[in-house]
Amino acid sequence: MNPFEMVIGIVLIVTIGSIVRAKYGAPYGRRGRGAGPDFAAPDSAETKALQTEIRALKERIQVLERIATDHNRAATLDEEIERLRDRSLP
Repeated sequence: MNPFEMVIGIVLIVTIGSIVRAKYGAPYGRRGRGAGPDFAAPDSAETKALQTEIRALKERIQVLERIATDHNRAATLDEEIERLRDRSLP
């Protein structure tokens, strides 16, 4: 077997291995495409629930920032805090 045939053989073996790996979803190694944590689908129920919770928390933060920075409001701080307590997280 001459060197040219050996190179062709190696390329064929690697190509066939890559095809088999892609077909069966086997990982490519430590840093390959298949390695690492499993991520949830972007439209999963857990993701939607977390997005809803984040939105609610951002709204609460905005209210708290407004309370902390707005000194000229007629409402007192206690009334604002009570309003926040009445709101419930999803």
